Amino acid sequence: MSNLRLGLFCVGLLVFAALLSLVWTPYPPAAIDVPHKLLAPSAAHWFGADALGRDVASEILAGARVSLLVGVIAVGIGLGFGVALGLIAASVKGVVEDAIMKTCDFAFAFPALLLAILLTATYGPGVVNAIAAIGAANVPVFAKLTRAAAHGVLSREYALAARAAGRGPFAVAFAHVLPNIAAPLIVQATIQFAIAILAEAALSYLGLGAQPPLVSWGRMLADAQAWLYVAPRLAVFPGLALAFSVLGLNLLGDGLRDALDPKLRARR
Repeated sequence: MSNLRLGLFCVGLLVFAALLSLVWTPYPPAAIDVPHKLLAPSAAHWFGADALGRDVASEILAGARVSLLVGVIAVGIGLGFGVALGLIAASVKGVVEDAIMKTCDFAFAFPALLLAILLTATYGPGVVNAIAAIGAANVPVFAKLTRAAAHGVLSREYALAARAAGRGPFAVAFAHVLPNIAAPLIVQATIQFAIAILAEAALSYLGLGAQPPLVSWGRMLADAQAWLYVAPRLAVFPGLALAFSVLGLNLLGDGLRDALDPKLRARR
């Protein structure tokens, strides 16, 4: 099975789990049932129950919804602002380009996770602040990629002809540049999606991400660490869900790169 098909299958399962959790879970994800705490996997509780008696399978499904929400919005923020800034930098050049790129370089001086921790620690924990922090960390990534790819397109004959015909720099950017740099942006978006899911899990693990009653795979891992020697499955299931999702997104990114790059298609 090709990377693209395998990645689509994994991501499809993630999306299916998130959508399914909107209408059905075996039990309410936040329902506490202390008499059945640390229950082993059974027909009634497929993945067992945690230290408060919550159904782990229901939490996994609900956690997929939070991960997908964070990834979509955070990557959307990065794409929206980053692509716009990159196109402006490539089209205007001069002082504007230098200012945008220096700002991006300054943002790169802070690791993305550290920036997210600083923002959520300043403005308070919660999934909204986590999304904003992860999205802000994505902006310079897409801005740099857009500017680099746009410079290559702007030197092509059709872009030069459009400028010679009197079209303005922004009209050329949106009509000719953006469609021709969509492929690397799509591939990068899948990579940033995986990073966003991991970042949200890390923030929730530290208590800065999703707060109860919202369920997060990272928070499940944090809760499970006190029971690793008693019920290691409490860490195994959310860990596998994270690994499966990130692996699927990375395979999807590799498959899309191979499918969208004409040079790689020609080699096959």
